Amino acid sequence: MWSTLLPILGQATLETLYMVFASLAIGALVGLPLGVLLATSGRGELFEAPVFQKTIGPIVNATRSVPFIILAVAIIPFTRFVVGTSIGTSAAIVPLTVAAIPFIARIIEGAVREVDGGLIEAAHAMGARPMQVVTKVLLPEALPAIIHGLTLTAVTLVGYSAMVGAVGAGGLGDLGIRYGYQRFRPDVMAAVVVTLIVVVQAVQMLGDHLARKADKRNI
Repeated sequence: MWSTLLPILGQATLETLYMVFASLAIGALVGLPLGVLLATSGRGELFEAPVFQKTIGPIVNATRSVPFIILAVAIIPFTRFVVGTSIGTSAAIVPLTVAAIPFIARIIEGAVREVDGGLIEAAHAMGARPMQVVTKVLLPEALPAIIHGLTLTAVTLVGYSAMVGAVGAGGLGDLGIRYGYQRFRPDVMAAVVVTLIVVVQAVQMLGDHLARKADKRNI
C-alpha cells in the first residue's frame, strides 16, 4: 500500500508548495504596495490620503477577520469567474491569495512604520522624492521585518492550503481527508501531518536565513 501512497504523497506535497508560493507571490505583489500606502497615507505623511486610510483600512480588517474556510466557500463564484472552476489546486490559489493580501498588507505596514523617522527626515533634507524615500529608505530598512512577515504568511498559507483540501483543492489536506480520514488510515494521516511539519520547518528556516542576510546589522 505504501508503495502506492508514497508517489501520491510526493505529488500532494508539490501541489501544496505550488498553492502556497503562487498565492504568496501574487499576494505580495498586491499587499506590498497596499501596505506601504497604509503606512504612509496618514495626515502629514509621504502620500497623504486620509480618505484612502479610512476606506481601505476597515476593508483590510474585515477580510482578515473572516475565518479562512468560510472565506474560501463564500468566494466560490468569484473563484469560478477567475479560473473557470472551484476545484483543484489552481482554483485554491484564489481564496489563498485573497486571504494573503490583507495579511501581508498589515505586515508591510507594521514593518514600514518601524523604520526610524530620522532616516526619513534625512532623506527629505537631501531632496529625495516620496517614491525615492520608499525605495531607497523605507523598504531597504524594513526588509528583514518584511521577510520575517512573508515567512509567517507562508507558514499560515501552508495551514490554509490543508483546509481547502476539504473542498477538493488537492494537496496534502485533500490527501489526508480522502486517504486518511475517509479510509480510516491513521498512518496516512500521520504521514500527512509529518510532511506538513517538515514543510513548515523548511519554510521557516529559509525565511530566517534570508532575513539574517538582509539585516544590515549582520554585515
